[in-house]
Amino acid sequence: MTVEPTLDETVLKSWVGNTQSVTDTLDPKQARLMEAAMDRPMSLKAGDELPPCWQWIYFLDAAPMSGLGRDGHAALGEFLPPVALPRRMWAGGRLKFEKPIYLGEIIEKRSTITNITMKSGKSGQLCFVTVRHDVLGEDGGLRLSEEQDLVYRDEAPANAPAPAPVLCPPNSVSQKEISPSPVQLFRYSALTFNSHRIHYDRSYCTDVESYPGLIYHGPLSATVLADLAIKTHKGKRLKSFDFRAAAPIFDTAPFTLHHDGLETFWTQTPAGGLAMKAVARFT
Repeated sequence: MTVEPTLDETVLKSWVGNTQSVTDTLDPKQARLMEAAMDRPMSLKAGDELPPCWQWIYFLDAAPMSGLGRDGHAALGEFLPPVALPRRMWAGGRLKFEKPIYLGEIIEKRSTITNITMKSGKSGQLCFVTVRHDVLGEDGGLRLSEEQDLVYRDEAPANAPAPAPVLCPPNSVSQKEISPSPVQLFRYSALTFNSHRIHYDRSYCTDVESYPGLIYHGPLSATVLADLAIKTHKGKRLKSFDFRAAAPIFDTAPFTLHHDGLETFWTQTPAGGLAMKAVARFT
């Protein structure tokens, strides 16, 4: 089905309530590949609990090559609305962990578009799309609920000044440096079947989208923050994890992870601004 891209909010809002369902078997091999991408020993096996935020390496969207847009993403107008804006990113999300998910299980993900809003910003028009995902076990019971915030934007104006950095929380009690690697970004793109060119095609990033380098995946940033939260609160179970991106991270320089010793975790750009902030709550 061909749908013309539009910025008519009334037309776009007709996608609210659109749903789709995907079932997947949580193959332990995929999780072990994720361990390798995270530079961990490959030890996960059937029956082990799936680490938080690793559900993103399953339920993959296998759009054919003919169904991809300029940026490598699946073309819009089927499940997601046909937003006539060329740049898109994952701006944040909210996860609630109801019950453990185990490797080897057959799991269903039910997705629903819950909200679409048009706004105008300094860089032009913006469209915000909220998608809710409910992850269900074989018994139909809810294991995980997730809301994703997607944002669609205009092309970057030529020679546009960089936005002012967002200040980081002032009370960091520890930090960890991460050196983003093009190889890791490629591996995570492959694991999630994410063909968005901003993560692996450097000339596309610099020449088309006017970025200084490859972009570190937002979900990968959230994953490393969740991993830090779990290590910080060892012995407790993660109940909820909310995160929001403030600025992109590129593969051009190391960045740092921080936490306040309680429930707030964040990534800091090499220039000292806030990249992503997360709040982790435990039981």
